[in-house]
Amino acid sequence: MGLRFLKLAVVYLFAGALLGLIMGMNENFVLAPVHAHMLLLGWASLALAGLIYHFYPAAAETRLARWHFWLHNLALPAFLAGLGVLVSGHIAAMPVVGVSATCLVVALALFASNVLIHLKAPAAARS
Repeated sequence: MGLRFLKLAVVYLFAGALLGLIMGMNENFVLAPVHAHMLLLGWASLALAGLIYHFYPAAAETRLARWHFWLHNLALPAFLAGLGVLVSGHIAAMPVVGVSATCLVVALALFASNVLIHLKAPAAARS
């Protein structure tokens, strides 16, 4: 599970960097919120989750981890697309942004729950 998160994180890193480059070359920064969310919710969040799941395989094997993975990775592209349309001046995208952002918060709550429930210090460190 950890490797799946890490591989997708790298895709978001590249896409976010590419979007930043395109915005800079065009001197049009309307999509800066999309760029920021792509790097934070895509690259940073997924990479950190991937590392945690890699180093704590018991947490990676849970139903919470699977739900987190799928909900996060279905909601994030919808959120980024909706946000891009919204900041470009089309208010009709607000429901897409609202629903997908809510799904992302739920996915992050699943991740937080998984970490709090399943990450334990090694037995030697507990004594």
